[in-house]
Amino acid sequence: MNRQKNIMQETRDSKLAQRDYFKRVARLTPTKMWINNVTREEAEWALMAGAKGCTQNPSYTWKMLTHEREGDYAKQLLRETLTETDDDNDVICRLQRKLIYGVSQKFMPLWEQTHGQHGYVSIQGDPIHEDDAQVIIQEARNNRQLNPNMMIKIPATKAGLEAMRVLIAEDTPLNATEVMGVSQMVALCEMYREVVAETGKRPMMYVSLITGIYDEWLQKDIQEKGIAINPDVAKQAGMVIAKKVYQLMHDRGYQNGFIGGGVRGIHHFTEMVGGDVCITMNWQGQVDGLLQLDLPVVARLFNPVQPEVLETLLDRLPQFRKAYFEHGLAVSEFAEYEPVEYFRHMFVTAWENCVSLAASMRE
Repeated sequence: MNRQKNIMQETRDSKLAQRDYFKRVARLTPTKMWINNVTREEAEWALMAGAKGCTQNPSYTWKMLTHEREGDYAKQLLRETLTETDDDNDVICRLQRKLIYGVSQKFMPLWEQTHGQHGYVSIQGDPIHEDDAQVIIQEARNNRQLNPNMMIKIPATKAGLEAMRVLIAEDTPLNATEVMGVSQMVALCEMYREVVAETGKRPMMYVSLITGIYDEWLQKDIQEKGIAINPDVAKQAGMVIAKKVYQLMHDRGYQNGFIGGGVRGIHHFTEMVGGDVCITMNWQGQVDGLLQLDLPVVARLFNPVQPEVLETLLDRLPQFRKAYFEHGLAVSEFAEYEPVEYFRHMFVTAWENCVSLAASMRE
């Protein structure tokens, strides 16, 4: 029964991948679809549907180990990797590289055809030790050796910024992630500008604003604190921040790409259409959902925020003000900002699950 179900699902996804919604978006606007945390098969479908890049995060390995179709393959790789080192955390770092290498191979032709403009696959490793810049740098160097199209994904925290300074000087393509507010974007782009001026190196570097996760966290925070606010207004918070980030990056001439991540609803893609942005989404429930809907292509990013919406968000939500204002957070506060911690907790939990599984398989 499961085999038949899988075959039917694969047939459906293959047919959906042939639809042209994202290709029409790309023809009419500079907006691009990236795929997130994919299986090898989903990578093929995403490319067929028009994906221009791929992101993987620290939850990816656990997702593959527990995946209905990829689980056996991932566990076999884990068994092999257990023979290479006695350090279970290092086992998961190595396993992640092996799993993502297979996906990066799918995107290499696109990277080659576009001379490194598209086809990047970003990798974000061990989230447990990401407060140590030297650990981030060494892991980045290891991951970069996988393939020329590997892009190193690093949190926009104090330690992450320190690591990125070194890696930019080494001409390493970067995806600065866990960005939840304007202050993080400004710190990243100014740092990039400084290092480029100092070294002459200008690697591709994206800033990933995790709009969907920010909205998810904010809704939970509003509910827990019992804050009275119009739900229609609160739902717009992440997009209000995204529009300001995009505008500032454009107005100040920052030479960094914009990625929107953590998608939790199709509006996190459709409301960004029209901008020179990459929106990274999961295949199941997001990319396949938009392909199924086959919506008309309408540029929405430049629709102005209603004054009443902004005024209400600023008045009712001090946590929104931290994200919205340029000086809302100091660099030393980036890692402890609540939505950043909320996002990282997901990664740490998944990573620890992988390490525990590795340890249990040794017994």
